[in-house]
Order: sequence, then C-alpha cells, then structure tokens
Amino acid sequence: MSTLTIFNSARTPEAAPASATSRPIPAVLGADLEVPVKGGRLVGYANLDYAASAPCLEPVSAAVTAALPAYSSVHRGAGYASQLTTARYEQARHTVRAFVGARPDDSVIFTRNTTDATNLLAGCLPEGTTTVVFDTEHHASLLPWRHAVRLAPPAFPGEAVRAADEALAAIEGPKLLVVTAASNVTGELWPIAALAHIAHRHGARILVDAAQLVPHRRLNLTALDLDYVAFSGHKLYAPFGAGALVGRRDWLAEGEPYLKGGGAVRSVGESVEWHDDPEPRHEAGTPNVLGAIALAAACDALTATGWTALVREEERLIARLRSGLASIEGVRELSLWGDDHPRVGIVSFTVAGYTAREVAEALSGEYGIGVRDGKFCAHPFVRHLLGTSEGAPDGDCADDTGSAVRASIGIGSTQEHVDRLIEAVRDLVSRR
Repeated sequence: MSTLTIFNSARTPEAAPASATSRPIPAVLGADLEVPVKGGRLVGYANLDYAASAPCLEPVSAAVTAALPAYSSVHRGAGYASQLTTARYEQARHTVRAFVGARPDDSVIFTRNTTDATNLLAGCLPEGTTTVVFDTEHHASLLPWRHAVRLAPPAFPGEAVRAADEALAAIEGPKLLVVTAASNVTGELWPIAALAHIAHRHGARILVDAAQLVPHRRLNLTALDLDYVAFSGHKLYAPFGAGALVGRRDWLAEGEPYLKGGGAVRSVGESVEWHDDPEPRHEAGTPNVLGAIALAAACDALTATGWTALVREEERLIARLRSGLASIEGVRELSLWGDDHPRVGIVSFTVAGYTAREVAEALSGEYGIGVRDGKFCAHPFVRHLLGTSEGAPDGDCADDTGSAVRASIGIGSTQEHVDRLIEAVRDLVSRR
C-alpha cells in the first residue's frame, strides 16, 4: 500500500455537498472588537488564535440566552422548568451524537474539555491496558495513561501506520491507540481511518483527539470506524465550559465512576450500587447544562451552514497566509509531513532574529493581532520540529529556537486579518 493510498483512505470525509437549505456562515461575537495599539490608537482586533479558544458563535449565544429563563436542575425535578431543562440537556446529547456520526448505542458523556475527556477514559481502561501514543500529541492525549508506549514522530503518514502496527503487534492484553485527527501545532491531518484499521486488526481500540478537527471538518465516527472521540466546546465556538467523550459503552460502563456523588448511583446503603449506564455514571453532580446546550447549538450551526462553504473559505485564507509567510526571508513554517500535506487552518512558524514571545508581543502591541506563542502543550513535538533539546525554556525563551508562533483561523477570520499579519511580520523582519 502506497503512502498516498494510506493517507487518502484515512482522510476525514470531505465536506458534504451544500444543500438547498444551507445557511450563510454564522457570525461570531466580538467581530467588531477594537483594541489599543502603540501610539494610543484603536484598531479592529485580528483574532488569529482560534486553535487556543474560538470566539462564540451568535447562534450559540442565542441558544444559551433562550435557555436561561427556564434554567433549572436536571433529571430529578418534577417542576416544569426542571423538565424543560432536562429535555434540552438530553437533546444536546443526541445532537452531539449526530454531529460526530456516532453509532446509535455509543455513549455521549459531557466533560469540561478534551483533557477532561481523555482523563475520564484513562480511568476506565481495563486492568493492564497498554496505550500506544505518538510524541506528536497534545499533552491531553500524551499524559493521562498508566502504561504507555510512546512512538517517535513519523516521517510520513505511512510510517505512522507502520509504527503503530509494530507497536500494537508486540503488546499482549488490552491495548489502546491514541492519536490526533489534526495537529494543534501544524494543522496537519492524520491518517485516522488507516490507524483505526490497524488497531482493530490487533484487537486494540482507538481514541481520536478531535479537538482541532471538528471546528474545521466533518467527522463521522461510524464511517471511520473509531472507538472513541474527544473534543472541546471552547474550540468549537461554544466557550461555555463543556466538551464530550463519545464512544463504545462497555469500558465506560465498567470503569470506576469519574466523580462519586449524586446522580452516579442507583442506591446508597451499606453498599453502593453505581449506574451501569455510562452517561449518569460519569456525570455526577449538577452538570454544566448551559455548556451542553451551547455545544449542541454550535454543532447545529455548523451542520446547518454546510461544510462546503466553511472548508472553501478556510482553505482560501490558509493558502494566502502560508504563501505570504513563505515569501518573507527568515520565516520558517513548521511541518511534519511537508508543504503539500492536507491541513486545517493552523500555521506555526519562527522568525529569524526574534523569539516567539517577541513576535507575539509586537503583533499584539503594534498591530492589534492575537496569535499564540510557546510550545502549545505539545513540548516533545515542538522540540522535534525545531531541533531543540529537552529542557529549553518555553514561551519567553532566550533564543529564537525554543518555541514558535502559531496563527490559526476560523469563522470570523478575514482576508484583512491575514494580510495584516503577513505585512506585520514583513515589517518586523525589515527592522533586523
């Protein structure tokens, strides 16, 4: 099997054709935000930090506002407001299930974010489970596991499949492969379908970190044959503190309850009878109802818009950004698998003669541009891409090789934002 074949078979399904009922791309709150820059002027904020946290979609804000007047407790109240809030909360679960193309019997557990979701699953793994994970992962996917085999960054997609194949073949007992769908450092798409096939061939399961994928591309868990996916609302235009873990019920039904308290139990006496339904079992206490409603509203808004328009606009802007940065001497884009590899709207780069923090501070203070700098909670991967050694300082590093600048786009990003960043970097370079 060629590398190209492996990757194409693993790509997230392409955007669905726009239907007659597709809506315009929704607006984000804060699109008219003005920020102060050097000299005391106010300029329109160019938010190019979507990969950290995306702004709130207007339909998400509207859904939360509509739910607030009847906000009440869920699941155990007989009053009208409680019944209505419970219905909205459970409908949110169905919406999230449909959004990721889950199987009808998959569990949808509301969490705080992707990190919370991966830690929840880590606590439910069968005794003796070995996790296989690449050093390219975000810390949320790299760190929670009791017994882990860590794999070096692969030189190309086919090597990722081969390395996972060899690692899983050498493991006895339960095993889990953990991989990102889209890198939070480079935006590059990973061959998740091929990796799922390899995992299942060895009797393993696969968890996909979809935090950076679902704001940008359609995901179909069933079509890709994934066991678990985790993602965050705050990256999906729903910054109200909710995320989700979606996947097979059995490990979740048998795992230790994530939180021990009200709602997770059937009865309490001399002994405790825990729920065997994973959703109440792992959602003890009063859940983040508004966060779940917001997350579902974001899923509905993106689905109603249709992925064709979203992907087309993102690809236009990211191509313009990458081309503009490539034209500036001393700017280096970070990439694991080369310039032509498919990716979402994330570009990380360095600027010769400047630290990443110096670039980020100048972009903010002089041009009203928000970007991220540092190692992006992916220290081993960024060190690999930059060729630096372990222990180099983060963020405000003493040289220009320890960390990078990340620009990321999404709904609300404009051509003017992209062009402003390119010209700002060009201006910084001209001062050296």
